[in-house]
Amino acid sequence: MRRCLGWLMGCGLIWFSGVAAMPKPPKTVLVLGDSLSAAHNIPLASGWVHLLDLRLRKMVPPWRAINASISGETSLSGRNRLPALLKTWQPAVVVIELGANDGLQGLSLPVLRDNLAAMIAMARKARARVLLLGIELPVNYGPRYRDGLRAVYADLAREKHVALVPFLLEGVALDPALMQRDGLHPVAAAEPKVLDTVWQPLQPLLRGRRASTRTPSEPSAPLSHHPHPAAG
Repeated sequence: MRRCLGWLMGCGLIWFSGVAAMPKPPKTVLVLGDSLSAAHNIPLASGWVHLLDLRLRKMVPPWRAINASISGETSLSGRNRLPALLKTWQPAVVVIELGANDGLQGLSLPVLRDNLAAMIAMARKARARVLLLGIELPVNYGPRYRDGLRAVYADLAREKHVALVPFLLEGVALDPALMQRDGLHPVAAAEPKVLDTVWQPLQPLLRGRRASTRTPSEPSAPLSHHPHPAAG
């Protein structure tokens, strides 16, 4: 009987020590975006979100990036998908990169603002910190609409105290060598630069602090003229 009890206790100690030694799952950065984050027309492994995942996994303790971006995504479809994504991945940080397709389709800017604000609220309710990535439209959309789109991101970041990248493609969009022929999406060689733009305001969020909004180090560069803009 004593031998049996000793054996059972030994097994219990082995099991307990094994459970205690199990590493915690990495914290998650959830990226909700459109084709600019979905590696449009380039290898998936070359996209900035995949490069972010590689960088995060080298941290101590490691993090991971989950790419929930879909080409063609609008702010409304992203808003509709976010609750399930938050439940599934339970992210510590949510990166929202949406609005380009709303703009390319000429959709209502107040509706875009409402959708982005709702996503920010959802993420915070799930106890996630938020990084908002802004975008610029091609110059042929006219200054009034383009300025209005830019203001949506800036105003939300200020009012909701959300970290902001004013223009995701800063330093990329006006360099033809870094853009695909459509004038809207970066080539693979430009993706590390896109990641660097995101990384600076993201780092404080990884440390549990809210990054402040920032203005570009250079004037925001609009996307080049694109005669047939398509959602992507």
